[in-house]
Amino acid sequence: MPPPNPRRRAELADAAIALLAETGVHGVTHRAVERRAGLPTGTAVNYFRSREALLVAAADRVGELHYADMDAAGSAYRPTSASSRGRAVDLIAGSLFTAATTYRDRYLAIFELRLESLRRPALAEALRGLLRRSVAFTTGHHADLGLRIPPEAVPTLVTLYGGALFTLVSSPPGEVSPELARELAGAIVRAALGDA
Repeated sequence: MPPPNPRRRAELADAAIALLAETGVHGVTHRAVERRAGLPTGTAVNYFRSREALLVAAADRVGELHYADMDAAGSAYRPTSASSRGRAVDLIAGSLFTAATTYRDRYLAIFELRLESLRRPALAEALRGLLRRSVAFTTGHHADLGLRIPPEAVPTLVTLYGGALFTLVSSPPGEVSPELARELAGAIVRAALGDA
């Protein structure tokens, strides 16, 4: 068997994400993923021995892409507010809006996977690991940007972000606006950090 090809693995995971968004979890099979990726029959099973492994890879890929987006947003960010709270609201609002519009399929996929994880213990464990990595990554991201967000508030921020994102992603696309994302971001920051 040839050595694993990271680019091919990512192509397969990306195809699974697209299928999750289009057809739901039941439309994700090895063959459907191969067709979507334009790859020969048998390719997906060489990388993912089971359907569950394919679903886990899709979840991991969403996390990988999300962290890359956070890094890019942090690098491009030019503060409009001097306070950590104001900067956190700016960043969260931008992230929510982009995730719910430009990258809507990714997050539709992750929500499909969350529901499926209720029936698949290995997927549930993978998503718990993704949540732990997200909390750690977000904590480091805030520190790198000089935000004074207490590390103990980050799990609440991440949880509230997920709920707001679900609301936006499951709304008709025309209802998602930068203003709504900013309103939700402000509520997230207030709830996680208090009004002080």
